[in-house]
This record gives sequence, C-alpha cells and structure tokens, in this order.
Amino acid sequence: MGIVVAAVIALICVCGIYALSAARVVKQYERGVVFRLGRLREGIRGPGFQLIVPFVDRLSKVNMQIVTMPVPAQDGITRDNVTVRVDAVIYFKVVDAADAMIRVEDYRFAVSQMAQTSLRSIIGKSDLDDLLSNREKLNEGLELMIDSPAIGWGVQIDRVEIKDVSLPETMKRSMARQAEADRERRARVINADAELQASKKLSEAARQMAGQPAALQLRLLQTVVAVAAEKNSTLVLPFPVELLRFLERATPAEAEKAVQAVAGVAESAPKPAPEAKEPEPEKKQEQPTRGREKQTV
Repeated sequence: MGIVVAAVIALICVCGIYALSAARVVKQYERGVVFRLGRLREGIRGPGFQLIVPFVDRLSKVNMQIVTMPVPAQDGITRDNVTVRVDAVIYFKVVDAADAMIRVEDYRFAVSQMAQTSLRSIIGKSDLDDLLSNREKLNEGLELMIDSPAIGWGVQIDRVEIKDVSLPETMKRSMARQAEADRERRARVINADAELQASKKLSEAARQMAGQPAALQLRLLQTVVAVAAEKNSTLVLPFPVELLRFLERATPAEAEKAVQAVAGVAESAPKPAPEAKEPEPEKKQEQPTRGREKQTV
C-alpha cells in the first residue's frame, strides 16, 4: 500500500515538473515562434498561456512594439562639395515574427547598418540647401531606401527623421554673411519702394494744392505751428508764397530790371553826414633854455 502511494506521489511530481517546464507566458506585445527539433512550426503563438513539449520545443519571443533606434552621425560630402555631419533616428517594428527570426540573424543590427549606409548615400546625392530646408523629401527617400530590404526581414520601417546637420565653422560664417547681405538688400529695396510711394503722394498733394492757393498758405502755417511746438528756441520766418510765384512767372529781363531798380533806390537814398571832428589841443612850444642861461649869467 505504501509503495502505491509513493508511486502516485512520484507521478504527480513528475507531471508537475513537466507542466512547469512546458508552460510559457507570452505578453501582449510579444509573439512566440516555436522551433521543434530545430524546425519551425507553423503558427505563431499569441499572447497568453502557452504549452510546448519540454526538451523538444523551443519558444522564442519577438517584440512587436515600435523600436526607436538612433542612427550614429555620419560624415559625408554633399553634391556641392560641402563636408557635413548628419545624424538621424529611425522608427520600425516587426510585422512577421517568423521572418524576423529566420531570415536575418539580428534584425536590429541589420536595420542599424542599413540606415547608416542609406544616410551616407542620401548625403552624397543631396545639396546642402536640401539638407537644411527640404528634409521631408530626404526623409521619404531615406525611408524607401531602408524599407526595401527590410521587408524581406519581416520588419516595416515606420518613420525616418534627420535630426541634426553639423556644418564647419567656415561654412557657418559664410552663410551668416550671406544672410546678412540678403537682409540688407531687402531693407534697401523696401526703403526705395517707400520713397517711391512717398514721392507719388507728394506729387498728388502738390497738384491738389496748386489749384487752391490758400491750401499752400495753410500748409505753411501748420508747419510753423509744428516747428514752434517741438523747438521753442527756433525762430521761423515764413517767406511769402506770392513772391515765389512772381519770381517763377518773371522773365530774366524783368528780373534784371527789378534788380537795377532796387540798386537805384539804394544809391538815391541820402547818405548820412560825416561826423565833425573835435579840434586837437594846441601843443605848447617849449622855449630854448640856453638863452635863459645866458641872461642869468
């Protein structure tokens, strides 16, 4: 009786050990690939509790999440002969667990190497301006270059992004000077355009005031008021506008006559009498002293 009980207990223990060695748990984001005696079994094990044959089957788990992998910075020369250093990041995921386990030894390493070589190729085929401003197109081309061989590995490239483009210091200084010159050119064009518009408006205002003489006089008075309000120490002497118009209408002969008339009036004006000079005091004549000396002797 005791032998039967011991055998039953031994059998239960063996069944428990077998169940523990055969039990596997696959997580929600994983898929299980079973190899029986080195041969792939059909059917991918889904998430949950799974049983395999101990010592005969081997269950390999494959992560199906999106993997974020940085691509090391690559040095290259662009099509316009500029040395740059570009790094990127790649997002990919496994879509076929069996192919990822069978067709490539290490799909992560394979994708990393393919991304580096593709990035170097993109650098050599692109110009510097494309690397700096047209990155979306380069990202699409880089994604196609990596995704073509990765499809056979059971891997799908989700997204590729160029992170940074490092330039030499000399190139940075040259680009800074170019940008400064471009801004200065645009500033000059804007100022010239403003001067042109202002001249057109001033010409329209001049034509409008030419029909109304009083408008020009009012404008002159407004200018006087503005100058007096800003700088009180400034003396403003308005010049008659009618005199300017007269001079504009006058011919050279009339202007010369006017100048001669003004000169004649200046000459005919009475000149002031010269001031009388005061008489100088008479100097006393000194008598000789020698005669006096003789008389005294």
